[in-house]
Amino acid sequence: MSEIRIERTSWANEVEREAMIGIRHEVFVVEQEVPVELELDAADPECRHLLAFDPGGTPIGTARMQADGHIGRIAVVRPWRKRGIGAQLVEALVAAARESGLDSVDLDSQVHATGFYQKLGFEARGDVFMDAGIPHQNMLLRLA
Repeated sequence: MSEIRIERTSWANEVEREAMIGIRHEVFVVEQEVPVELELDAADPECRHLLAFDPGGTPIGTARMQADGHIGRIAVVRPWRKRGIGAQLVEALVAAARESGLDSVDLDSQVHATGFYQKLGFEARGDVFMDAGIPHQNMLLRLA
């Protein structure tokens, strides 16, 4: 049986863009009730995007990173959670940030997921804040 594949993609690739939008819509808009107008933003065309594919080639997860090292929109469809796919997505973006010469990366974790990011080396900073009605915590990983 094949492994999960993590691949870099582009917002300009229409087929893969629709896959990313579909995954994010399912996770954020449907499951977490984030307003659809907050889920997609003007940063998407400028971000580095990743897609995770199951062994059959179906897209099952996505994540993005802005040029300044801000990681976000990490989403894995429900049947594939708790299998390390989210960690693979984050680790691939961290590796890309290192290759780009960034000193650190950060992300805004939903509070319930801070332990997941701490296991990947991120440290909480600042106060908890609300984003799309969900409590979040900014987290930083120093690369240098």
